[in-house]
Amino acid sequence: MKTIAIMLGAVCWGVLYAPPTLSRTAVNVRPDVAVITFGAETVVAEVVDTPAERSVGLQFRDNLPDGTGMLFVFQSQAPRSFWMKDTYIALDIAYLDVNFRIVDIKQMEPQTEELHPSARPAMFALEVRKGWFAEKGIIVGAQAEVVFDPPGVRIN
Repeated sequence: MKTIAIMLGAVCWGVLYAPPTLSRTAVNVRPDVAVITFGAETVVAEVVDTPAERSVGLQFRDNLPDGTGMLFVFQSQAPRSFWMKDTYIALDIAYLDVNFRIVDIKQMEPQTEELHPSARPAMFALEVRKGWFAEKGIIVGAQAEVVFDPPGVRIN
């Protein structure tokens, strides 16, 4: 059986990331955090890449500090849809393609079951506090740089 590893993002600090369906044995790394940069703006995000982690997401949390978020990683690019059941914080969600370019941004109200589908296929979704993207002037088409598990960066 072949072992496959791929590198995502422009800068990787020497860390390779293999999506969940690919073998991690070659890289022995499962990222816990990612630093996502849009020009001068940065988000430190928890990385969730398993179905169980993605299904919980930011549910049951009371706050989300500015400059932090959650990065949902999927094994392939496809139409995505999120809802806010049991999520207490109003959020923005940016859907990103395989090249980390934003293909859609939606605002989501807490504790609703309204679906928020991506306008185009996405491989990643980044959730931050509601209004963050507009305040920072980040729009559809913006290019992100993503660094998985950069040295010295952790989320408590």
